[in-house]
Amino acid sequence: MRNIKLLIEYDGKDFNGWQKQPNKLNIQGEIERAIQEITKEDDIQLFASGRTDAGVHALGQVANFKTSSNMPVEKFPIAINNKIKKSIVIKEAEEVDERFHSRYNCKKKTYRYIINNSEYGSAIYRNLECHIPQKLDVEAMKAAIKYFEGEHDFKGFKASGTSSKNSVRKIFKTKIEVHNERIFIEITGSGFLYNMVRIISGTLVDVGLGKILPEEIPEIINAGDRKRAGKTLPPQGLYLLKVEY
Repeated sequence: MRNIKLLIEYDGKDFNGWQKQPNKLNIQGEIERAIQEITKEDDIQLFASGRTDAGVHALGQVANFKTSSNMPVEKFPIAINNKIKKSIVIKEAEEVDERFHSRYNCKKKTYRYIINNSEYGSAIYRNLECHIPQKLDVEAMKAAIKYFEGEHDFKGFKASGTSSKNSVRKIFKTKIEVHNERIFIEITGSGFLYNMVRIISGTLVDVGLGKILPEEIPEIINAGDRKRAGKTLPPQGLYLLKVEY
């Protein structure tokens, strides 16, 4: 049995998230269907580094599946891409050790959140970014984001109903960059709670609006109270940028 690792890019706009669901268009199901057609195997299971929500995008999602097919590994991207929607692209395929698991072997993930901070936003990119017309203080946001680095209990930065009991996560690196009128927020961590990046980004927006001071961030983290953090920003601005093993 071979273990094939895929590097995947997708536009999440048309999908109900990564996870396979009956009667709903999803990324996992779309790719599994294509692999089953190619390999003629009915029991293909595709394991991702993590699930992304409806509307969330990926530039570097990683997933793996096992197969008995003897197709050369370099042919898998071409074959799969020919059978899936154009809003998903398999960028690479690699044969890996049979023990490799995209989720359990993951060491770091990097997410990017894109804010369009222009007055009127964009018609073309409206499903690929979050438009905030009020001018944001980026320098204050840059100061604030550094307080998230390190190991913390992020209980106040997860959506209600999150199944994960342990809310301690380690953030290795953060940065904010400005590209013309767009603000890129990037966070690299050991893992993330449900909606955690979107809530951190919403909290940084409140800093940029002057509602929260940068030096208040440690207190908000320690409080563990969801009401103290900012709102959950919409999914279309979020990208799974990179997964590291």
